Amino acid sequence: MNLNYPITYIKGISVQRASLMYTELGIKTCNDLLNFFPNRYIDKTTFYAIKDLQPNSSEVQIVGKITRVKSVAQKRGSRLVATFQDATGSMELVWFKGQKWIKDALKINEPYVVYGKLNHYNGNFSIPHPELELVVEYKKKLQTKMQPVYPSTERLVNSGVSNKLMRTYVQHLLQQFFEVITETLSQEIIDNFKLMSKRDALLNAHFPKSQENLAKAQNRLKFEELFFIQLQLLRKKLINKTKIKGFVFENVSDYFNTFYKDHLPFNLTNAQKRVLKEIRKDVASGAHMNRLLQGDVGSGKTIAALLTMLMAIDNGYQATIMAPTEILATQHYHAISEMLKDMDINVDLLTGSVRVKKRREIHANLEDGTLHILIGTHALLEDKVKFKNLGIAIIDEQHRFGVAQRAKLWTKNILPPHILVMTATPIPRTLAMSVYGDLDISVIDELPPGRKEVKTVHRYDSNRLSVFKFMRDEIEKGRQVYVVYPLIQESEAMDYKDLMDGYESISRDFPTPKYQISIVHGKMKPADKEHEMQRFVKGETQIMVATTVIEVGVNVPNASVMIIESSERFGLSQLHQLRGRVGRGGDQSYCILLSSYKLSEEGKTRLKTMVDTTDGFKIAEVDLKLRGPGNLMGTQQSGVLNLKIADVVKDSKILVAARNTAISVLQEDSNLSQPANINIKKAYVELSKNSKIWSEIS
Repeated sequence: MNLNYPITYIKGISVQRASLMYTELGIKTCNDLLNFFPNRYIDKTTFYAIKDLQPNSSEVQIVGKITRVKSVAQKRGSRLVATFQDATGSMELVWFKGQKWIKDALKINEPYVVYGKLNHYNGNFSIPHPELELVVEYKKKLQTKMQPVYPSTERLVNSGVSNKLMRTYVQHLLQQFFEVITETLSQEIIDNFKLMSKRDALLNAHFPKSQENLAKAQNRLKFEELFFIQLQLLRKKLINKTKIKGFVFENVSDYFNTFYKDHLPFNLTNAQKRVLKEIRKDVASGAHMNRLLQGDVGSGKTIAALLTMLMAIDNGYQATIMAPTEILATQHYHAISEMLKDMDINVDLLTGSVRVKKRREIHANLEDGTLHILIGTHALLEDKVKFKNLGIAIIDEQHRFGVAQRAKLWTKNILPPHILVMTATPIPRTLAMSVYGDLDISVIDELPPGRKEVKTVHRYDSNRLSVFKFMRDEIEKGRQVYVVYPLIQESEAMDYKDLMDGYESISRDFPTPKYQISIVHGKMKPADKEHEMQRFVKGETQIMVATTVIEVGVNVPNASVMIIESSERFGLSQLHQLRGRVGRGGDQSYCILLSSYKLSEEGKTRLKTMVDTTDGFKIAEVDLKLRGPGNLMGTQQSGVLNLKIADVVKDSKILVAARNTAISVLQEDSNLSQPANINIKKAYVELSKNSKIWSEIS
C-alpha cells in the first residue's frame, strides 16, 4: 500500500465520487486527500482562559462577562466594541452590523459563553460577530467536540459530499494508511526546531486533540512545505552555478572604460556601483549568470544594463534587451542610442511594426556580428532571429513574460547567454525568496542625487476645480501634465466613455489655442499612439490624457504633474508605477490621486499608503498583505506558490528558518547522499517527480 494509490482505495469512496472530488478539489490520490487541510475548526471541547489564547485563527469558546460597550467611529460608519473579561484577562468583541439591536440585547456583568473565530492583531485578541449565549441557557444543552471544517464547493454539497462525509473519508484514510506515512525530515532538523513527527502532525492537522497540538501540527507542516520549495530552488541554483557553463567575460576594456570615463551622463550611485560589481563577478566566473535586478522607477537600472552589455561587447559578444511593449522597447532604444552616439557601437530596434526590408537588414547584421545590441519586444523570440554570438540577454519588467518565452532566449546560442532580469516592481523579501529563490538578487535602493521626492496628495472628486487651477499654474511655469484613467478589461466601452468624458471636460477647461492636449488609448493604431506620444515628448502638447498604456515607459523629464482619475480602481503597484512617470527632471513633481467618496477599507489603505511613502519596497509589502502572493506575481509566477498550508506573508518567520535550514543542508551535503539525509532525499525525489515547480520556474 502506498499514498499514491487513487482515493477509491479509501473505504466508502466510489469511482463517481472520486471523479467529482478530482474535478472540484483536485484530489486524485490518497496523498492529495491527506494534504487537503481543514480551513477552520469548530472547537467546543474546551473553555479557554483569555491569557492562554494562541495566535492561530481557530474558533474558541470562553466564559466571561461583558464589562462595557462603546461605539467606535471609523472612516465609514462605526463599529460596536464590547470589553469582555474573565478572571485572567480581557479582550474585545466586535460587531460591524446590527449594532443597535445587539447593543440593546447585551447584558452587562452577566456570565456569557462566547464562541467565535479569533483575530490577533498587534498582540491583542478580538472576536468579530461572536456567538453569545448566557451561561444559564448554555447549561441546558448538549455539547460536542473539536471538529475540522474542510473547504468545499456548491457542487460537492449538492451531490451529498457534506463536511461530515469528508471527515469520515479522512478518518478512514488515516486508519487505513497511518502506518504508511513516513518521516520526511532528518532527525537533526526535527530536534533543532522541536517539530512534531510527520504522522502526528497530519493526525493533529485533521483531528486536533487541543489548540496547542493544532498549532504544533500546523507549524511542522508549514515548515516542511516551505523547506522543500526552498530546497528545490536552491538546488536548481546550485546546478546552474556548477553544471551550466557560462561565457567568461574576462576583459573589461575599451568600450566599457571609454563609456565610463567620457560618456556617462552622471556619476553612478553607490547602489549602482555595488550592483555592477556583483554582475562583473558573475560574468567573469565561468558560471552562468541568472540575476534579478530590482530597483524603483528612476533608480538607474538602464545604465546598469548598458554597462553590463558593454562588458559583453568588450569580449566579442552581442547583447539584447527584451521589453514587454513597443513603447518601452522604443524608449530603451532611444535612450541607449543617445548615450552611445559618439561610440562605434551598432544598436537596432526590432518590434512587430518593423517593415520587412528593415527586418532583413537586422537579421543579416545580427548573423554576421556587425550588430552589437538588439533591443525589441517578443519579436526577438522568433526563430528567424539568429545571433552570431549572443552573450547576455536582459529582460525588462519580467513578470509580463511567460516562462516559455524566457526559456526561448536560452536557445539563441550554443551556451545559454547570461540572463539579467530587471523589474521596477519592488518585490518583498519573503516573496523574492519564494518565487525567485533560484536567482541571485541585486537591488538598487537609492535614487540618483538631485531627484526630488514626488509629493502625493489624495483629493475627492469635489475638489476637481482646485485641481484644474493647480494644473494651470504648473503649465504657466512651463511644465506638462499627465491625466490617467483606469482601464477595466471587462468593459472597453465603459473605459472609452470615461476617458472621452474626461477628455471633453479637460478640453472645456483648457481651450485651444492656448492649450494643446494629446490623447492615447488602447483602441488607437500603434502609429497614431506613437504620434501623440511624440507630440507630448517634444513639448508640443501640455496635457496627456491616457489610459494606463503609459504605466511602463514614457520618459518626459518636463512632466511634473500626474493626475490619476478614479484612483481607487488601481492596484498599489500600478499607482506606484504611474507616479514614477513624473519626477524625472530637477523640478518638484506632484501626484494627485482623485477618488469618489465611496471607498472600501482596502481602497483607503492603498491611497493612504501612496500618500505616506514613496518607498517601493514598503508599498510592495502593503500590497502583498492586501492581495496575497498569487495576485502580486501575476499568473505566470504564482504557480510556484500553490501552497497547501503555508502562507508566505503570515509565515515569513518560518520561511526564513526553512530557507536557512535548506542552505545549511545543501552546504554540507549537496547531493543529499549522507545517511542522515535519507528521509529528505526520498521525499525530495518523490516531490520532484510530481512537482510543477520545475516547469514553472525558468
